[in-house]
Amino acid sequence: MRSLQMIITALLLTLPAMVAAESGHPADGALRSSMELAASTNRTVTQLASLSRDSQLHKALELPPSEVFVQDDPDDEPDFELVLPAKELPDSDLPLTFNSKVDYFINYFQTSGRNSFARWLSRSERYIPMMREVLKKNSLPEDLVYLAMIESGFSPHAYSVANAVGPWQFISATGKRYSLRIDQWIDERRDPLKSSVAAALYLKELYDLFNKDWYLAAAGYNAGENKILRAINMYNSRDFWQIAQGSYLKRETKDYVPKLLAAAIIAKDPARYGFADVAYLPAIEFDTVVIPSRTDLELVGRLIGTPYQTLRDMNPELRRWCTPPDYPDYELKVPVGKKALFEAEYAKIPDTGRYTEKIVYVRHKVKRKETLESLAKRYNTTAETLTELNHLTAKSRIRGKAILVPVVADAIPQESQAEPKKAASREFNKYYTVKKGDTLHAVARRFNVSEKILTAWNNLKGKIALRPGRRIIIAKYVEKGGEMVAVGG
Repeated sequence: MRSLQMIITALLLTLPAMVAAESGHPADGALRSSMELAASTNRTVTQLASLSRDSQLHKALELPPSEVFVQDDPDDEPDFELVLPAKELPDSDLPLTFNSKVDYFINYFQTSGRNSFARWLSRSERYIPMMREVLKKNSLPEDLVYLAMIESGFSPHAYSVANAVGPWQFISATGKRYSLRIDQWIDERRDPLKSSVAAALYLKELYDLFNKDWYLAAAGYNAGENKILRAINMYNSRDFWQIAQGSYLKRETKDYVPKLLAAAIIAKDPARYGFADVAYLPAIEFDTVVIPSRTDLELVGRLIGTPYQTLRDMNPELRRWCTPPDYPDYELKVPVGKKALFEAEYAKIPDTGRYTEKIVYVRHKVKRKETLESLAKRYNTTAETLTELNHLTAKSRIRGKAILVPVVADAIPQESQAEPKKAASREFNKYYTVKKGDTLHAVARRFNVSEKILTAWNNLKGKIALRPGRRIIIAKYVEKGGEMVAVGG
């Protein structure tokens, strides 16, 4: 690069003399102009070389099998004020742009993020037709489906450490704002159809709020409309790319639009970008049946010859084994072709036979002055039942012990339930890839976790050095009631 700069500079510096010789005019002004041009050229060459290096910087970003949707922000990314040469883009009803930031994420999805993106593509055809139909009915660009791709990878069960849930990743407040029911029985943020309707309404509002600018609307979807409005006022600009160059927005939001554009560009022509071998899941198809009162899914399954788990998979919004109470005319999804059979058989079942109370078990740590009799009264059971269930005798000391107590499932919140021998809450890890020069102390300080905890989590022996490229656990979370809670640190 240095040789190229020297050659260009030399040629430009000889230009004034040549011009003077031809014109007979002094060369001082021309010399100054040429020197300025040479300096500008040096900067341009440096920028292009930097772009070449930066375009190869990728950082591992994985969607763990747990469905926890956590994306690590790459540490080093190219600036995106430099517009690259025109690239042939697919047809889209969203305005597609190609610049160095979009190019970065296209490269990333093809390399470090390839496995995750292949999974997203595999799921995409399962939900895209239905989501496109919802967007079309609301007069929105159908390619907004790729927003759900980068939000959740098209997984109804995805949730983030920020407590966002479902394919469109609504937090509870936003979900309820668009009439999604969220309680111990049901979470409609997980319903692909209902959450798509809510997302369409929200996106339409954002589009109108930001004067028909889809880039600002998408950024508002990620960060909240008020955050983007403040950024517009702060930088006195309605250009997303200009606003994103400031320090006010978080990197997640700055990356959100180029990531959306990169996902759309690849997903609309996957073979061109090396995804010709993806096995796509079939499009989701179902009939809906009206459930007038709370009904066990096991009963529905017996009536139509469908496994219980299949019904759970088709209705991911249900948090328990039955349809929710106090939800008249709830629409349950059943396999295509089973509607008539269900309606005929269901009509034969009396109201009292459609739902059976289930007993679950909770652990209660016995406190001072508590007795089996007082606990039995509290939990609407008997002392004899508690004695038999916990293998107690008349001489057993129960103070400080955790004993099993039978409880009618309806009487306790979802997160409090625990059946005997039930698997412990699932634990999920967040990883960091060690870079050259990293120390245990520096990593612990960066992620606000103690060195002792990091050592234990990663089974580090003594004062072993951190090897560049190694992935280490820097945070742990457990699932509690459908939410992620940090552990340790």
